[in-house]
This record gives sequence, C-alpha cells and structure tokens, in this order.
Amino acid sequence: MHIPFCMKKCHYCDFLSAPADENTKERYIEALKKEIFLYREDLKENIISTIFLGGGTPSLLKEKQIKEILDAIFETYFIKKGAEITIEANPETLTKEKLKIYKEAGINRLSIGLQSTEEEQLKRLGRIHTYEKFLESYTLAREVGFENINVDLMSALPFQTKEEWEETLRKIVNLNPKPEHISAYSLIIEEGTKFFKIKEQLSFPDEEEDRQMYWKTKEFLEREGYHRYEISNYALPEKESRHNQTYWTLGEYLGLGLGAASYWNGSRFKNTENLQEYFAFFENNMIKELSELQKEVHILSKEEKMEEFMFLGLRRMKGISEKRFLNLFQKDIMEVYREKIEKGVQIGVLWRKDGRIGLTERGIDISNMVLTEFLF
Repeated sequence: MHIPFCMKKCHYCDFLSAPADENTKERYIEALKKEIFLYREDLKENIISTIFLGGGTPSLLKEKQIKEILDAIFETYFIKKGAEITIEANPETLTKEKLKIYKEAGINRLSIGLQSTEEEQLKRLGRIHTYEKFLESYTLAREVGFENINVDLMSALPFQTKEEWEETLRKIVNLNPKPEHISAYSLIIEEGTKFFKIKEQLSFPDEEEDRQMYWKTKEFLEREGYHRYEISNYALPEKESRHNQTYWTLGEYLGLGLGAASYWNGSRFKNTENLQEYFAFFENNMIKELSELQKEVHILSKEEKMEEFMFLGLRRMKGISEKRFLNLFQKDIMEVYREKIEKGVQIGVLWRKDGRIGLTERGIDISNMVLTEFLF
C-alpha cells in the first residue's frame, strides 16, 4: 500500500512522494479504499500473508485514516492468521495514541526511518526528526507493545567518517531492547534529488571506505547476534522481513495506491503516477476496468522470469535453490546457466553447495556486476 505523502522531501529521496494538504490526503484514502475493493474478485481465492504500508511517510496520516485502510483490507480479503503487517514511520510523526491505534488495527511490525544517530548528518540529509525524537518514539513503541521493529540506517553519507558510522551502529544495538531488524544501506545519489544537484559541493566516502563501512556493519552486527540474510538486511533469529522475502523469491505481490508496482499472474505493472488521474479514476462513480489504472503492463517471458529469479534470489545469503528453479521452469539450472555459474565459482564470486547457489563475500563486493551476468 503506497502512501505518497511526506512533510518535506529528503535531499536523497527519489521516491514518488510530496507534501499534501488534509483534503488531498482524505481524497486519497477514499480512492485507496475503492481500489482495495476493486480487487475483491481477483483475490477471493488468495490468502494474504503480508501487508506493507510504505511511502512517502504513512505515519504522517491520522491514525483513524490508517485504521480505515486496514479495516478495508480485512473486510475485503482473507488475511492469514499471524500475517506480518508493517508500517513505515518517521520518528517525528509518531505519538503514543497513533501507536496504540496501529496495534489495535492489526499492525505488528514497525519500520522506523532513522538513517543516522548524528544530528549534523540528519540535518544534512534533510530529515525532519532528531535522534532524541527517534529515542522517544522507539520507547513509546515498546511501551505500547511492539515486539518487532526495524530501524533503517544509511552509510556513505556526505562527510561521514567510518568512526561516525560505527557510533551509529553502536547506539542502535545498545537500545533496550535492541531492534529485531536493521536495514543498512549505502547512500546512492539518484538523478533528480537535491543531492544530485549539489553533489559537487559534497564530499562522500570513496568506494574503498564505503566497502569498509559495509564489512564493519556485518562484523559488528553479527557480534551482536544479528545475521545478514540479504545483502543489506540483518535480523535477530526468526525476525527476517517476510514481506521483503516475497520480492527476493519471485513471489507474487499486489501494489495498491499511486504509482504502486505489482507482480501478479506473471505480469509486472504499476499504477499511474499522476495523482489527479488516480483521483479521477475513482471519483466519478463510473464502473471502470482496472486496466485503465494499470500502466506499463509487461507479461514476463519464461526467460525474463528466470533472469529475475537469479537476479533477485542471489541477493539472499542462502542464495537460490536449484530444485525450486527446476520446479518453476521445468529446466535444470545448469542447462541454462552452466557457463556463468561455473565461471563464477572458478573466479570466486559464487558458491555452489547442497543444491544451492549464492554469492561469496567477494561476490557481494561486486554484486551488481555478478548479478547482471544472469541477464540474457
């Protein structure tokens, strides 16, 4: 579920999001509830196992609006008992009352966007919160009973030193109790962002320092009981993100809301990114075909599905299953990728063991290069 609103755009953000007034938000919630209802027939045979409210900043909405969205989902679809239900949150927008309503509405996992514990870095990133506000929000979440919290962190920031990054990691794992999950990404400067426009005025850690930060993250978090289960994601035992695993294992998912992307019935498609077009689709009370809302529809060929299976699955530390490849595509993986796999193993960027194939530590360092080898 995409909530495309935020208080202000962060300097590194290229996501589909923007500030909005209360009337726009209310119209959006009404449209989103109608979109949920439109898929009732398509999903009537399905069991929903994860729900993810992402953004933008979903926690910017009023708590009653979040409850309305979830009530619509629960009333329309069959939700698996114990389903993982996550909401992304900015520390500045959380209150005890909001957190209580989230719990009552069925949300059982918080993903808090912190990025850094250093105040100067937060200002430089254009974040609206302070570290102190994060600590307050984190404590409130624990008080109301949240037992599964992810914290987003970002390394290789402008002017950031390795020592500052280590201090951020140290502060987070010293929380009591420590977060169940940590996502730790390197900053990527995307075209169209404020950082892209002023990048010549900024000083970033070089590639070697970036890799040192990455390996320090793994070493430090593993010492603290976390295991790296995907290139940039770390979890305490049994606390991996079930929702994200769907993406990495070529599972099906449905994206609802402005610009939301889906992989459904063998096709990839996304909703319109034009907010007025999205509103118009739902507000004139005419029965319409979902195909009018869905853009860039692409039915994946068998070869493209195999590509994505490899490209996404190899991001996981457990790699991909040769047996699952055979079951999905009725082909032996070595028949399709023998040369690439054998070469990867020979030069030390891939391992192959017990029916699985994955990236070695060296392969992770040049993962983009290795993964593109599996594109036809």
